[in-house]
Amino acid sequence: MTRPSRAPAAAILVAVALAAPRAAGFDHAFERYAKVIRDHVRMPSVDYSALKKGRAALDAAVDAFAQATDAEERAWTREQRLAFWINAYNAFTLRAIVDHYPIRRPWLTLQPRNSIRQIDGVWTTMRWRAAGREVTLDDIEHQILRRELKEPRIHFAINCASVSCPPLPPEPYRAETLDAQLDAAARRYLASPEGLRVDGETLRVSSILDWYGQDFVERFASLAPEGTEKERAVRGVVIRFGPPEAAALARKASARIRFLSYDWSLNDVR
Repeated sequence: MTRPSRAPAAAILVAVALAAPRAAGFDHAFERYAKVIRDHVRMPSVDYSALKKGRAALDAAVDAFAQATDAEERAWTREQRLAFWINAYNAFTLRAIVDHYPIRRPWLTLQPRNSIRQIDGVWTTMRWRAAGREVTLDDIEHQILRRELKEPRIHFAINCASVSCPPLPPEPYRAETLDAQLDAAARRYLASPEGLRVDGETLRVSSILDWYGQDFVERFASLAPEGTEKERAVRGVVIRFGPPEAAALARKASARIRFLSYDWSLNDVR
């Protein structure tokens, strides 16, 4: 008895495969993450209680960052990579808070009792899956965003879940609008009392510009008059992004720079 030919069935399978749509690539609109922050960000705060109750959406948003492969991420544009890692950092920070919420430590502590700093290893040992890698928050900030991609404005975009931190916006950072979004984040922060205050002839600026002032030297120091590299960089940032009164003062060589105390209390609506 002659065995029936398998050619027709094989041909059908090939035709179906060719007709089927290819699997979509990574969602650079970050729709899962976008829904989470649209529903729970109340600038400059976050509704962590509601976020914990609806954490399934946050879990899905965090998992989405693991869907990209290392090879895909390496082939993206600089703007796509920046947007990916900024959003990943912020999403992972939200997840770290929710996993430990409500944060309450003993009264005898040097830090605020409800601070992210009460979570052991939150930046250095807690690991997350993203683009084919296991990374910590410090890996994302210091190795990828600062050292590899060299974008100083990320300091106005990544959120450390604290009162003095630049606020988390209710929309993701996206490659096609990234430059404008980063400029807007800098202006928004320096327009707030947590980012910048004018006190006579003194500019009181966030400690972020003390800790990471060197990151701004190459791009902003040339905008300001005499002083150390770091002082000129800080004044240059204020000239570029600060409110008019502060920018005018920053142009004066006589302007003094002082750094504000940093409030690590949780940026909770409650």
